[in-house]
Amino acid sequence: MTSDPPHYETQAVQTGIPRGLGQTVGIPIHAAAGFQFETLEQAQSEFQQNTGLSYARLQNPTVRALEERLSTLEGGAATVALASGQAATLTAMLSVCRAGDHVVSSSSLFGGTAGLLNNILPLMGIGATLVPNTPEAVRGAMQDNTRLVWAEIIGNPAGDVPDLRGLADVAHAGGALLAIDSTWAGVGFLCRPLEHGADIVTHSLTKWAGGHGSVMGGSVTVGTAHDLSRNPIYTEGAEQSILNLRGEQALAWRQRWFGAHQLGMTLAPHSAFLLAQGLETLSLRLTRQSETALSLAGWLETHPRVGKVGYPGLSSSPWHAQAQQYLRGGAGAVLTFEVDNPAAFLGRLQILRIVPNLGDSRTLVVHPWTTTHGRLPEPTRLAAGVTSRTIRMSVGLEAVADLQADIEQALG
Repeated sequence: MTSDPPHYETQAVQTGIPRGLGQTVGIPIHAAAGFQFETLEQAQSEFQQNTGLSYARLQNPTVRALEERLSTLEGGAATVALASGQAATLTAMLSVCRAGDHVVSSSSLFGGTAGLLNNILPLMGIGATLVPNTPEAVRGAMQDNTRLVWAEIIGNPAGDVPDLRGLADVAHAGGALLAIDSTWAGVGFLCRPLEHGADIVTHSLTKWAGGHGSVMGGSVTVGTAHDLSRNPIYTEGAEQSILNLRGEQALAWRQRWFGAHQLGMTLAPHSAFLLAQGLETLSLRLTRQSETALSLAGWLETHPRVGKVGYPGLSSSPWHAQAQQYLRGGAGAVLTFEVDNPAAFLGRLQILRIVPNLGDSRTLVVHPWTTTHGRLPEPTRLAAGVTSRTIRMSVGLEAVADLQADIEQALG
């Protein structure tokens, strides 16, 4: 038998399912709030180590199987699955930051992430600087107290692809970690940021992992190469420091302790089951959706009634070269285009649906200026690649010809 690791498609359907007489071929749902111990000593040990099962806010067998699958698909060492992508983002940020610390982030961001950086973290005494999505801009914003650099593998909704290795080098030189929201890359299918120097990878599992717009979830995955030796959260306390007590598990431990144990942003076992099911077909869906997105982007780019088209798979995209460097098997399922009258365009659609979600099996469109980014200041919206004419489209599994026909008639 070959010693090479199984391919992505194989891992997506096999990981987390034990073999043996009477075992289910699939991941069962464990609906339980707590788990039994036989002795006081067992309970004491578990509450000190948190390596097994005690209380479902911390861990559940169904959620654990999902986490194992997510870690495998991302090439990571450990994952914590949480109730939403926003919960995952907050957990990742607070796992390495506290009052007095600083985050540098790309300004090309999902509106919810921009809201956390601009509105929520300052309430906790954590500063944030949003800059253009380049290593040079990030380097210029680094401070002595910068603990985290944040970016998205494909910016929402601008479609920009960062220089992952460049960002990692800048972050690490400053004693910070690099966190990548890799939602648009489909849980390691289009890109594994950890292989390019990232330390933390987050996902809104609500999107391509679930795949059908029927469940919410989020995840934070870490590898083992991160350096926490310059972060006081992990080094203070000498022999009793988190880093000394937890070693290479310190970052993963703190994320579970923070997001699940302390804040209780727990993923329900039924949701974990649905997400694990969705992962089994992610490669099929995202391959098809990326092909359709590229076809539609090329068609829209030449359409006389369509303005600027944003899609990193187009050779005309300023991020095409980095998309080819960091993305494999496609440039994702989301594109943007500009129309003169967004309200009229959206009102005439018959197949495409106006929904503020991504990664569904159906094609979804939204007007970011008034919805997903609508509460942000105008300069922040523009920095994220949003204008008043922008339409964001998440491509589904419909026939290309039907999507083209619907867009054509809606353009008037």
